[in-house]
Amino acid sequence: MAKEKEQALKEAFKQIEKEYGKGSIMKLGDHSIGDIEVISSGSLKLDIALGVMGYPRGRIVEIYGPEGSGKTTFALHAIAEAQKAGGYAAFIDAEHALDPKYAAALGVDVENLILSQPDTGEQALEIAEYLIRSGAIDIIVIDSVAALVPKAEIDGDMGDAHVALQARLMSQAMRKLSGVISKTKTIAIFINQIREKVGVFFGNPETTTGGRALKFYSTIRLDVRRIEQLKSEGDPIGNLTRVRVVKNKVAPPFRVCDVDLIYGKGVSRTAEIIDMAVEKDIVKKSGSWYAYNDERLGQGKENVKKYLEENPNLSKEIEDKVREAYK
Repeated sequence: MAKEKEQALKEAFKQIEKEYGKGSIMKLGDHSIGDIEVISSGSLKLDIALGVMGYPRGRIVEIYGPEGSGKTTFALHAIAEAQKAGGYAAFIDAEHALDPKYAAALGVDVENLILSQPDTGEQALEIAEYLIRSGAIDIIVIDSVAALVPKAEIDGDMGDAHVALQARLMSQAMRKLSGVISKTKTIAIFINQIREKVGVFFGNPETTTGGRALKFYSTIRLDVRRIEQLKSEGDPIGNLTRVRVVKNKVAPPFRVCDVDLIYGKGVSRTAEIIDMAVEKDIVKKSGSWYAYNDERLGQGKENVKKYLEENPNLSKEIEDKVREAYK
């Protein structure tokens, strides 16, 4: 009986492969399962919170939060990391608000960044599909879902009611894109805004735009909030931003990390390396002094930051040890 089933299965496999091509069906045991391929988020703390040390390739990521919380900054850092690894990155700027100077300050190679500023939501998602299908793109960012305005709404008059048009557009896009994203190992980052549900008196009234499809198809969902202003000698220099991993299909969810976002510079990478190295006892902290391998790095975090910025090789060595410690 078992042999007959095995033979029937082989015949079914042959028919499926003949119809849909080799590799369209397989036994999971015949296919080696390696580590999940990732691209760093550009923040060491966020990489650790994600559980796999970065954004997984071939998956959809949603970054949402209030205005000015750092959503686009995190997306641009991910683009910079993909480009550093020799990959190609695309930015679909539906909001028409990308600042090339700021992107360059975060480490993005703006000369080679593929940019599109579409007129309609349909155009934006079709361009994204063409780029993903090409297989040449490593990471694509859509900024933002709220700005993906359906053509019918643009062609209509102000005040016209367009019920669930955007939700239907996103639902169709997710159905079409999810398979292609997986096959081409592209990371698709959707930036989203927050809205308030009307008439909610109990529980959280906040919701994201574009319906529920993106929530379902996302492998990772990040809730980004500004929680505190960072000051130096009384002057604001940045924000302390809390990132909550509210959904994660590749590692345990609900991890939280607090990231320093410095105005004009983005993630303070050296500050993160110091914090995480002290946490794992790689860098020893005694009072206000910091030491590594029994060698003093400096007094006070700001001085240590300057020292590590001036010595990138040492900074990389400490970062590699931190990453190894969190694996």
